[in-house]
Amino acid sequence: MSSLSAVGNLHRPAGKSSVDRRDFIRVCTLALAAVGIPFSAAAEIAKAVVKKKLKPSVIWLHFQECTGCTESLLRTSHPAVSELILDLVSLDYCETLLAAAGHQAETVLKTAMKENAGKYVCVIEGAIPTKDDGIYCMIGGRTALEIVNDVAKDAGAIIAIGSCASWGGIPSADPNPTGATGAPMVLKGKTVVTIPGCPANPYNLLGVVLQYATYGTLPELDEKGRPKFAYGRTIHEHCPRRAHFDAARFAEKFGDEGHRLGYCLYKLGCKGPATYANCSTLHFGEVVDAWPIGLGHPCFGCTEQRLAFRIALHDTVDIERPTGPDTYPPIEARQGRISPVATGIAGLVGGALLGAGVMASRKLDKVSPPDVTGTGKEG
Repeated sequence: MSSLSAVGNLHRPAGKSSVDRRDFIRVCTLALAAVGIPFSAAAEIAKAVVKKKLKPSVIWLHFQECTGCTESLLRTSHPAVSELILDLVSLDYCETLLAAAGHQAETVLKTAMKENAGKYVCVIEGAIPTKDDGIYCMIGGRTALEIVNDVAKDAGAIIAIGSCASWGGIPSADPNPTGATGAPMVLKGKTVVTIPGCPANPYNLLGVVLQYATYGTLPELDEKGRPKFAYGRTIHEHCPRRAHFDAARFAEKFGDEGHRLGYCLYKLGCKGPATYANCSTLHFGEVVDAWPIGLGHPCFGCTEQRLAFRIALHDTVDIERPTGPDTYPPIEARQGRISPVATGIAGLVGGALLGAGVMASRKLDKVSPPDVTGTGKEG
C-alpha cells in the first residue's frame, strides 16, 4: 500500500474502499462536464473507466512554484479531492500530500515508476531552473533537471500544470537569475500537455487525465500544447462584461462609477483580449465570479508567456481576433439619415398604395353583399 493510500483510509468508512458505481459515474460525469465535454460523452467515459476498473497512476512533481495549483486542486468539490485521488486516479506520488518523507518518499516514487512504466501520468508543477546545472532546485540530492528527465522518460503522458511548469511563470521573470523555464523547453522532442494559469483550473487537468485514462489519447492541442477545449478562445470573446465593451462603456479608474457598475475593464489594463483561457466560463472553486474580472480586477494574462510578469499590469494590449457584437446587441441602435431621393420614392409608393386602396373601396361599394339568411335572395 502506498503512503497516499494509507492517508486515504482516513476518508473512508471501515470496510469500504471506494464509492459505488452510481456515485462514481456521477463524479466522473460532473468532472468532465465542467470542462465542456457533453453529457453523453462524459457518461460514456465514466462507464468505460468503471468497466476497466482503471485508475491511472499519477506521479506529481514539484519544483519552483508556490503550490498554488495543488492548493486549487484541494478545493474542488465536484469531485472532492478525496474522490479525485482515491477513485478517479491513483495519486501515487505528490510531495504536498505524501504521508511519507525522506527515503520512504523516494521509495514510493521509484516503486510507482517501476510498476506503471509506460502508463503513468507525470504531472509537473513549477518551473525548472537550468542555470549552473540546475543547482537552484534540489530534492533528495538530485536537481529538478535530473528528476524531470528521469520521471518523464517512462511516462505514458506528461502534463505541465500552471504557468510556471508550462513556460516558466514567475521564476522566469526578468532577470531570471536561475534560468527557470518550462517543462516543454526541457523535455524537447516529447509531447507535453500544458495547462497554464496562475493557478491553473484543476478541472482542465482532470479532463485531460480522464481522456487519457479511458482512451489512451490526449485532447486536441494548440501550437503551445494547450488543450483546445480550454484554451481555444480568448477571454474577451466570452467575457460577461463584453456587452459593455461593445457599447463603449469602460471603467476609467478603480472605484469610479463605471467600475462600480461593472463596466468593461479594458482601459484599466485588462489582458482578456489577448489571453486564451476558459476562466470566464469555468470559475474557481465552483464559486460564481471567483476569477479576477468577476471580482472587479483586470485579467493579468497569466496563461500567456508574452504577457504575464512582462507587461505592466495597467498597460492595455491589442485586441486579438476582434468579433462584432452579434451576441450582445448594442443598447442604442445606430440611427441613419434619410436622403431626399428615398423620401420621394417612399412618397410615390405610399401615394400609389393609398390610391389603390380608394379605388378598391369604391368597387366594393357597388357589389351587393352575399346572402347570409339562407333565403337565396341577395340584399
